[in-house]
Amino acid sequence: MGSTQFNHLLMVLILFGSLLFGRAEIYIVTLQGEPVISYRGGVEGFEATAVEPDSDEKIDSSSELVISYARHLEKRHDMLLGMLFDRGTYKKLYSYRHLINGFAVHITPEQAEILRRTPGVKSVERDWKVKRLTTHTPQFLGLPTGVWPTGGGFDRAGEDIVIGFVDSGIYPHHPSFATHNTEPYGPVPKYRGKCEVDPGTKRDFCNGKIIGAQHFAEAAKAAGSFNSDIDFDSPLDGDGHGSHTAAIAAGNNGIPVRMHGYEFGKASGMAPRARIAVYKALYRIFGGFVADVVAAIDQAVLDGVDILNLSVGPNSPPATTKTTFLNPFDSTLLAAAKAGIFVVQAAGNGGPFPKTLVSYSPWITSVAAAIDDRRYKNHLTLGNGKILAGIILSPATHANQKFTMVAANDVTLDSSVAKYSPSDCQRPELLNKNLVKGNILLCGYSFNFVVGTASIKKVSETAKSLGAVGFVLAVENASPGTKFDPVPVAVPGILITDVSLSMELIDYYNVSTPRDWTGRVKSFKAQGSIGDGLKPILHKSAPQVALFSARGPNIKDYSFQDADLLKPDILAPGSLIWAAWTPNGTDEPNYIGEGFAMISGTSMAAPHIAGIAALIKQKHPHWSPAAIKSALMTTSTTIDRAERPLQAQQYSGAETLSLVTATPFDYGSGHVNPRAALDPGLVFDAGYDDYLGFLCTTPGIDSHEIKNYTNVPCNYTLGHPSNFNTPSITISHLVGTQKVTRTVTNVAGEETYVITARMAPEVAIETDPPAMTLRPGASRTFAVSLTVRSVTGAYSFGEVRLKGSRGHIVRIPVVAMAYYR
Repeated sequence: MGSTQFNHLLMVLILFGSLLFGRAEIYIVTLQGEPVISYRGGVEGFEATAVEPDSDEKIDSSSELVISYARHLEKRHDMLLGMLFDRGTYKKLYSYRHLINGFAVHITPEQAEILRRTPGVKSVERDWKVKRLTTHTPQFLGLPTGVWPTGGGFDRAGEDIVIGFVDSGIYPHHPSFATHNTEPYGPVPKYRGKCEVDPGTKRDFCNGKIIGAQHFAEAAKAAGSFNSDIDFDSPLDGDGHGSHTAAIAAGNNGIPVRMHGYEFGKASGMAPRARIAVYKALYRIFGGFVADVVAAIDQAVLDGVDILNLSVGPNSPPATTKTTFLNPFDSTLLAAAKAGIFVVQAAGNGGPFPKTLVSYSPWITSVAAAIDDRRYKNHLTLGNGKILAGIILSPATHANQKFTMVAANDVTLDSSVAKYSPSDCQRPELLNKNLVKGNILLCGYSFNFVVGTASIKKVSETAKSLGAVGFVLAVENASPGTKFDPVPVAVPGILITDVSLSMELIDYYNVSTPRDWTGRVKSFKAQGSIGDGLKPILHKSAPQVALFSARGPNIKDYSFQDADLLKPDILAPGSLIWAAWTPNGTDEPNYIGEGFAMISGTSMAAPHIAGIAALIKQKHPHWSPAAIKSALMTTSTTIDRAERPLQAQQYSGAETLSLVTATPFDYGSGHVNPRAALDPGLVFDAGYDDYLGFLCTTPGIDSHEIKNYTNVPCNYTLGHPSNFNTPSITISHLVGTQKVTRTVTNVAGEETYVITARMAPEVAIETDPPAMTLRPGASRTFAVSLTVRSVTGAYSFGEVRLKGSRGHIVRIPVVAMAYYR
């Protein structure tokens, strides 16, 4: 740094004067200069390249050059901070060296402004929060019979593929991750991650199945959000979410799911033999911070993971950058893709409303959540013969026998305890055991179950401790579209979710229960029996897009302008998924202290894709991340088990739950088909330069901002972002006629493909050529022309299909919004 620059720094320091450290916040700072992933030499004596130029290869973390250049970058970070600020007025949390060149630092806003004005500093972003966004699904997806045998059976499925999980950690003692009943795991030389030691047991977290375990909490600690008593200052899962996602992708095969003395099937990961690398960056109450997540991703890529699962996303689009595609989070993942890592991210849980995605970029595989074919139902039979439908995974009361029903409000020990809401049956000490014993306890499902600490598990424990034969929970009022999940319990029980049925129950109870003039019950006469809710019912109307699953269109900036890129990419099971849990977890009140949980979210859908990607990577080890993504997308299905078009859960005009025909904004390319994905015939491949071409041709993105994040100038001739070689076509502003091109590569034997296309009538579609023959490994380009016929103010949907002479079918969705000239 020259004397002029140094004098400039002194003037800036004098300008801002003394700094108030008590108002400090976390900032992510990026600097000029290449990170390791794109370093080509030429800086202060570093004349060799850390990674081959123009390659999409993993970083060799053992390379002396990589190690020394990474140290050089960290030294520069420390020197810059030390020169600008007095010791004790700042705290550097992380140096980012491998995927981006920068650091995370805890400083005041005034100090952040000094950094912004400092030569060599490219961006200063205030940290923002991220949030968490799974037994039967292997069978539903056809893995045991259709996929695992091709990889040597379940005991070889995913062998030596390393999946990294940036999540809430792992519970290493769970049978889904045990090694005592499996074939011994050998070393994986390509992976160089480390295993932290548990401060409590003094043992590390790894066992051969779990191959790496680290945690990242510097930002959480600096923000004052970290509580070591419940968050655990180690890779130990204090939530359950991380164990759940790891088990879905790579948990051991055939693990019995046992709760309350009942077995709910056997759990298995998609790739049961894959290795698990843990990068804990999410915590119980507050979720996580981007600074910690970026540090975790940076480390995972350096360590050599093959696949990265992110069941995590930002709380909202980043407001400090002009585009959703470029920020410290997405640009780090772009560098991960350059390093050859297949990145999977949950699409988000903001559905069913449009533009609710939290996963935006083309180098990420964004996963929406589907309901599979397994549904749980139960019923309550009243003394008057009426049968009321409900849910809860419980055994039945004794066959052919009805029991007296007593309402919690009628059996309280003291009217003064009303302040504790005895009707929700959370506190057994408030209720008269003599009146409850041998009867069915009738409780109310209050708002406290939705946003408070009340749980169905606690209702079950209350009923059991009072000697009740079972319990009924009645939902007396609920917001339209409220989703109720079945919960496993130890005693007979049922949740009546339909408000009108709940009112029928209450009316019957009141009519059957005589009272004196004060309202006190004279005798309990209402009766009922609870059915068996343990057995699932398999539906043909599956899969369906889950109500909560985030929807497109994708957005390119924080003003929510539509992008020329389809998101989500693909649909996978994400509703009512059984998988491993941690006994330490408290975020799901119904599963406190349990070893398994059945929960829903796109967080559960993403690891399904991560595990299936591991099976593809195992069969095709040299495929790029884009090729794997293409294989998953082009072979997916848009019809359900009954051979009808996929449907999506949605709100009707009255805000009641309904089903509508799904579109690519709901499911992307369609629902994953693992067997077909192993043999896609053709792939739409892409690499780092293609991603840069997409960025450089997207309107509204400043080329200087692209260079800031990628260290590469915009000199690409893609022409239009719709020409980016992804297995979908999206034109958000179609005027007149627009021609887009796609290039396919043959990954099978020689085959002739006939190309056809269909589109909604508002847009005409043509393809050229009509057919083409490709030899093994050959690539060919075809064109798709879209022409406006009429303008409706809504998107039009269609598809391009390539049908091969050897049976391969390659399908890509087409989305376009027509405008007048």
